[in-house]
Order: sequence, then structure tokens, then C-alpha cells
Amino acid sequence: MNALVIKINKADNVLVALQDLPANTTLLFEGEEFTTVEPIPAKHKFFMQDMKAGDAVIMYGVLVGKVQSDVKRGMRMSTENTKHAAEPYAYREVDYKWEAPDVSKFAGRTFNGYHRTNGEVGTANYWLFIPTVFCENRNLDIIKESLYAELGYAVDDKYKTYTHKLVEAFEKGEDISNVSFEPRPQNHTNRVFKNVDGIKFLNHTGGCGGTRQDSEVLSRLLVAYANHPNVAGVTVLSLGCQHLQLNEFKQTLVERNPNFDKPYFTYEQQTSQSEEQMMQQAIRDTFKGLIEINKFERKPAPLSKLSVGVKCGGSDGFSGISANPAVGHCADLLVGLGAKVLLAEFPELNGVEQEMIDRSVDKPTAEKFIKLMTDYDEAAHKVGSGFFMNPSPGNIKDGLITDAMKSAGAALKAGKSPVVDVLNYTEPATKPGLSLVCTPGNDVEATTGKAAAGATLILFTTGLGTPTGNPVCPTIKVATNSALAKRMADIIDIDTGPIISGEKTIEEMGEDILEYCIKVAGGEEIPKAVQLNQDDFIPWKRGVSL
Repeated sequence: MNALVIKINKADNVLVALQDLPANTTLLFEGEEFTTVEPIPAKHKFFMQDMKAGDAVIMYGVLVGKVQSDVKRGMRMSTENTKHAAEPYAYREVDYKWEAPDVSKFAGRTFNGYHRTNGEVGTANYWLFIPTVFCENRNLDIIKESLYAELGYAVDDKYKTYTHKLVEAFEKGEDISNVSFEPRPQNHTNRVFKNVDGIKFLNHTGGCGGTRQDSEVLSRLLVAYANHPNVAGVTVLSLGCQHLQLNEFKQTLVERNPNFDKPYFTYEQQTSQSEEQMMQQAIRDTFKGLIEINKFERKPAPLSKLSVGVKCGGSDGFSGISANPAVGHCADLLVGLGAKVLLAEFPELNGVEQEMIDRSVDKPTAEKFIKLMTDYDEAAHKVGSGFFMNPSPGNIKDGLITDAMKSAGAALKAGKSPVVDVLNYTEPATKPGLSLVCTPGNDVEATTGKAAAGATLILFTTGLGTPTGNPVCPTIKVATNSALAKRMADIIDIDTGPIISGEKTIEEMGEDILEYCIKVAGGEEIPKAVQLNQDDFIPWKRGVSL
């Protein structure tokens, strides 16, 4: 890799700066001299030739935008001179060929997981609390406070300790600016139930007040979490008068899994003797359930039992150069080993639709993808938006100028294997290989939907730093650059910056990522998001969310 710039695809007509390039910097690339006509910040792109208004901008080998005014060779690409553009797409007969990477290094490897009676294997063993309506959120909060500290699941509250010291200093008339902040190491050894990895709570704002369709989707989502391989037992709290009725939830659960056999308790507040009676019973019954699921132990399972979601958030100009392709190689290794890989974020497939269609294993799979994409995009346009408005200010500031550019880099997380299935929101992944899952690009809505599809691990790449996790699916943070990995070491698990510096190849880093996944799946490593109880959960109401 050139120390200053990189050309991602031979068809590209822009170069990516790997470090800040002052104006009038002259560099040699592939035997040709280029001189920057203005400062080019690291992660940003500059044009390789003079271009006229309307000319196509090619990156990752695909159309990512069109020039809006004449630009000079060496000029920085910006939102002022380049706007989003993408090629039209349609089904066509393509004989897609894919050669799986060499997986001999991982052949016969196992992870120690929790074997469920339906044949699935969890990477964690959680008890889950579910409210059918937002009215029960307060009760969940009270139960959480009562259980977390007593059972050893609370994060060491360094900020509470710090606030207490500030109060003491204030009451003594001391200068609070001299109060020291002392973070304490996480302690995961003081749990009452050694084989229960956590007690999780799905607080949400739905279940009533919206449309009946919203409640139906929410029911399918909550049931997907109850049936998740990482969940061993469930407590459900209901008010009684809401749209999402307990009997509807139970029926949806039976439809999802007719043989559901996990410990499962339900309570309805409006038919209980009192709130106090209901809460006591819920806590007591759950405690009994925890005793039962604590009997489960991790046992070896083949890597084919893994289901790994791939996601990016807080992306930067290096995302499509380091972290995403490295995760993509890991994804190909997983597919080669017979595991499941889930790629979501449909707004971030805008511009690479044709590639996904061509990679689909058959026409029905491709046509389902086309329908979900077109319906989603049309819904966005009806309210004056569109996929083209997806890049955030942070994305743009760090070099992702158009949605197609962002999408082309984001899609690399999925590797190059065939698309074996396309899943609508809350549909379960059932086939080994790569599945596309319809979700928004929004970080938490996407990870929420990915776990609903059955992901038992999530690989989350970030260039800017995103403190996101999931209640039931351990989320592994992968930094695109070493500066971020060092600055936000408290939330980052893996640094792919060595790809940018040339110290490691994409393939080597992809293997490193898979090694880490195996350790997390077996309980040998605890990702930062899990350590910090980053249990983010936002149901998608199927409105326009990008």
C-alpha cells in the first residue's frame, strides 16, 4: 500500500488520502505524478483527472456520484462538487462464481456454547425481561435495580462513586476540581449464578398508542428475542389494556417455535392483587428460573453453529479500506465453515444493489431483495427523503460524501459469498451462508433487527467510535484506525489500523477477527459492550428511518 494514497479499485477515478496532504503536495502513484490543488484531509478523496459537470465518479469500481461543476485533477471531492448517483438495477441471469477462502486453519475448531433443545447453540446464557407495553418500563427498572447489584450483574458504578466524592468535598467546603476520578476494573467473578451471563431488559416505547400493525411487528420482534439462542428464560410483564395483548404474544411465540420449552413467566398488572404482589411474584419466580438455567453449562460446538451479524456505525473514510473488508474476509471464512452471516442496513446497500442481485442464489431471492429495497426507498421518497440522505454529518466530515460511496464500502462487511436468503424484519435466518436482513441503517434499529434474525454475535465496525451494544447478542467493536482504538480503548475490542499502516493484510486481520469471535462465543473473552452493559434496543416501527 502506498504510504500516502490508495486506489481501491482499478476502475476508480479518485484516490483516497491515507494521511493529511497539504496543498501542492506532489506524489507518485502507479508511475504517474499527482499534485493536490488544495489540502486533502486523511480519509478524503481527490480527483485523478479534470472532470466536467455530469461526469461519473467511480469508487470501489461502481458509480458513487456525479460531478456538479467542473473540477480539476488533484481537487478534493466534497458535497459541493459531487452529489449521490447510483446505477439502476434489475434481475438478470448471472452465473455467480465464488471460491471460498482456505479454511483449513479453522477446520475442526469448536467454541464452548450453550446447546438448546432445538439444535441451536448460544454464545451466552441470559434471562430476559420483556414488557408488552411501555407502561411496564418503570416496573422493569425497579426489578433491574433490585436484581443487578444483589446478583452481581451491575457495572461498577465509578461515576456514582465520583459523584459521592464531589458531594463530600462540597459539604466540607473543599474545591471540587481537586476531586480525583478513579475508575475501577470490572468484576465478573462475584455472580451468584456462575452460568448465567446476565439478566437483560427490553424496555421500549411501543405496545400501545400506535397502529395495530406496529403492535403486531413489536410482538414478532419480542418473540424473536424470547426464542433467541442466547436466551434461556423469559419474564413478561403486561399492563392489560394495551394493543399488544398477552394472548397475542403467546400465539406469536407458538408460531415462531411450537416446541418452545424455556422457563417462561407472564404477569398482568391490571388483574393482579396489587403492583407490590405482582413484583414480588415476578422476582421470586425469576429467581427460581435463574436457579434452573444456572444448571446449563458450556459445551463444545462446531463453528458452523455460529450466526454472526455484520454492522457498521460511525463510519469514516477508512471503513471501506480496513475494518469492513477485514470483517468481510472473516464473513467469507465463516460461510466457508458452514456458519450463518447476516448483513442488514438496506439504505446502505444503495448503489450496490446490482451486485447483491447478481450474487443471489436464485431468482426468488433476488426478487424479494428488489421488492424490499424499492418499497423502502419509495416510502422514504413519499415523505421527501431518500437513501441519498443517509450519510450523517460525521460520515461526511470524515470523507463519506455520498450514500453510494458509503454503501459500497459498507457492503464489503459481507465478503463475497453468494446471497442464500433475504429476510424481512423479524424473519429468522435458517440457511447457512450469507443472508440479507431488511433493517434501517440506524445503528441500534439495525442491531436490534439483526439479533431478531438470530445473530449470536455482532461484528460492529466504527471509524468515529460508537458505544452501541445489544441486550442478548454480544457486540464486538472493530476500529477502522489505530488512533480511534487508542483514544476510545474503553469501547473498542479490535484495531484494524495495521491494514492502513501496511503492517497487516486484510486476510490476516480477518483471521484475527475470527479468532476473537471464537473466544467471545466460548466465553473466554468479554467484549467491551458487554462489560459496560451497553444493552441498546430500539424496535423499528417500519416508518421511514435511514
